[in-house]
Amino acid sequence: MQSSADLLDRDSSYLQTLRQAGGAESPESEDDLGAFGWLRGQRERAVMLELRHKDGRITGLGYAWLERAEFNPSDGITLYFLGKAVKITGSNLNAETRPNVRLFNGILRHRVPWIQEADQAAVMRAGQGATVVERIDVK
Repeated sequence: MQSSADLLDRDSSYLQTLRQAGGAESPESEDDLGAFGWLRGQRERAVMLELRHKDGRITGLGYAWLERAEFNPSDGITLYFLGKAVKITGSNLNAETRPNVRLFNGILRHRVPWIQEADQAAVMRAGQGATVVERIDVK
C-alpha cells in the first residue's frame, strides 16, 4: 500500500509532466492584466471562472454552467449561470487591454480564468482607459 507522501509525489510529478507538455495550466500560460487574468495559448480554455472579491472572498463558477452573457456599456457585464446571476460593474469592461484582448470577449471564449474587484486605491491608480472592476455581485 502506498503512503500519502508517495501519492503526493506521484501526483506532483504527473502535474509537472503535464505542465511541461502544455497539458495543464501553469503560471507561465496566464497573463495578469490587473482586473482579470488571460490565458495565453490559442487553444487554452478555463474550466471555472474565479471571482475575487476585495474583501478576500473568492467565488468559483463553472464555465459549463454559463447560459448567457450580456454587456451593456452603461450597466456593465451580467453573466447568467444556472441559478445565479453575476453582475460586474466598472469602467472599460470591453475596452482593448492589449491588441485583441477584451474582458467581455475573453469571458465568451473562456479565456478569462479570474476577475478581480479593485479596492479604492487601485481604482485611483488606474489610468484612463484601463479596465477596472469596481464591483462583483453574485445573486
